[in-house]
Amino acid sequence: MGLTSSQKEILDKAIEALHTRVFHAQYPEHPSPKIYGETADEDGKNAFKALRKGNFEELKQEGASEWIGEEDSPYFAEPVGTKYPAFSVDTLIERAEGAFHSWRKVSKDDRASVLIDSLERFSKRFFENAYATMHTTGQGYMMAFQASGPHAADRALEAIAAGYEELGRFPESTVWDKPMGKYNLVINKEWRAVPKGIGLVIGCSTFPTWNSVPGVYADLMMGNSVIVKPHPGAILPMAIVVAEIRNALRDAGFDPEVCQLAVDTQSKPLAKELAEHSKVKVVDFTGNSEFGSYLESLPKAVFTEKTGVNSIILDSVENIDKVIQNITFSVALYSGQMCTAPQNFFIPEGGVKTPDGIVSFDEVAQKFADFTDGLINNPKAGPFVAGTIQNPATAERTVGASKAIGGKTWLETRNIEQSIPYFKNARTQTPTVIELTAGDKDKFSKEMFGPIAFLIKTKDTKESVALAKEMAESYGAISCGAYTTDAEMKEYIADEMSLAATPVSFNLVGQIFVNQNAAFSDFHVTGGNPAGNASFTNPDYVNRRFTWVGMREPAPRA
Repeated sequence: MGLTSSQKEILDKAIEALHTRVFHAQYPEHPSPKIYGETADEDGKNAFKALRKGNFEELKQEGASEWIGEEDSPYFAEPVGTKYPAFSVDTLIERAEGAFHSWRKVSKDDRASVLIDSLERFSKRFFENAYATMHTTGQGYMMAFQASGPHAADRALEAIAAGYEELGRFPESTVWDKPMGKYNLVINKEWRAVPKGIGLVIGCSTFPTWNSVPGVYADLMMGNSVIVKPHPGAILPMAIVVAEIRNALRDAGFDPEVCQLAVDTQSKPLAKELAEHSKVKVVDFTGNSEFGSYLESLPKAVFTEKTGVNSIILDSVENIDKVIQNITFSVALYSGQMCTAPQNFFIPEGGVKTPDGIVSFDEVAQKFADFTDGLINNPKAGPFVAGTIQNPATAERTVGASKAIGGKTWLETRNIEQSIPYFKNARTQTPTVIELTAGDKDKFSKEMFGPIAFLIKTKDTKESVALAKEMAESYGAISCGAYTTDAEMKEYIADEMSLAATPVSFNLVGQIFVNQNAAFSDFHVTGGNPAGNASFTNPDYVNRRFTWVGMREPAPRA
């Protein structure tokens, strides 16, 4: 079988990008008719409509005990309606175990070929997947298209490339010839890359594909079978991906049970039972810290992305308005429901330095509130940037934040009725902006998921850095933004935050935001603080999914 010439070209470019860390995107992020076809969007919308109110038959996972599904659309304010085949844990494990023993024998070239083929198949469904993502997560259309489609596919390809590289790092065999004086000791040696077994990937409700496909494709590339357990509130996007993986496996002559979809409900969850099963050797998880920390305690290879407290440090800027425009966009983007969204904004009580003089704390706070409000009130931008709120609990938390937390409220949250065209019942909640002080550590030292921003008054920038570092070391951080025109301060911030294993984005303005991480270039989560123990995609992310095992035997005498 092996890689086709086009697949080899795709893989070679991805591997080169891994090493150079330059911009690379196999799958275009713009939903342009010129790229994807004149009817691609309408076809995708119609395909999504066809999946509603019916059974998702495409998986061809036979013998389901029942068909279940409880996804709700934050846009329609009604159930999505799709039902999926459900299976017992024993059935899922038995099928995964059987498929594993054939898949582990498949060469790395054949695995890569099947997996790249599955991504090419998936790329034909990016628009359908975008609508599935919109109506399960509440993301805006553009984010749903990009994050669940091209960006997710690139992250999956990144995992394939990283795995392929590691599997080829050492030779499969060699002749070991040691001079011993009058004779040589000659040993034939070989090494096998032995996969761990069954992998389990537990997805989240806000980014169901982007956060899940790296683990799925890393497991499969390293020779493990995998059970994909999406969040019960966001199944459809990953069901589409799993269906195309199974199609690629089947058409290549391999057992499709190498990759299975496992669905559950909020009242009858499967994740814990699956994770604790002795046959499951690898676990990937995105979600809350409590369950993530429990998983990390299991005697398995566990890869987590958990909650964190992300910070922005304001010291000095070239143009305060451009800076405020950038950071308020980051707060409003997907209503603060991104794991990289900033929450704590540390501002010196003496204000922020600019070429035109000091901008006081209150002036910064007022600009922050005004720019946020202006973006949300813009009918051509706000609703599409903010999307909707995935979980009603997030909306309730945002509504109650001002009263529960105290402090001066610079901007109160509100629901925008009929904010999104064609979706009059959409669940929306605008950002709330609350002023705190450095002494209010108990209030800003935990993640307040959703569109909640704290403007925290500090003694000076060094106290800001100390607090941001403490938050990262104690509670985890996935991103950090900093604004300074002083070279020494920039190095100080970089050095201090690197000790907290937190990447820093400096002086972002314009169309690049702290929320964004690029495949093949940015390591998403470092694995070095409590926000998670793994990183997309470093060598450790794939190496812990298999083991090198050596065999040796004296060579026959000549």
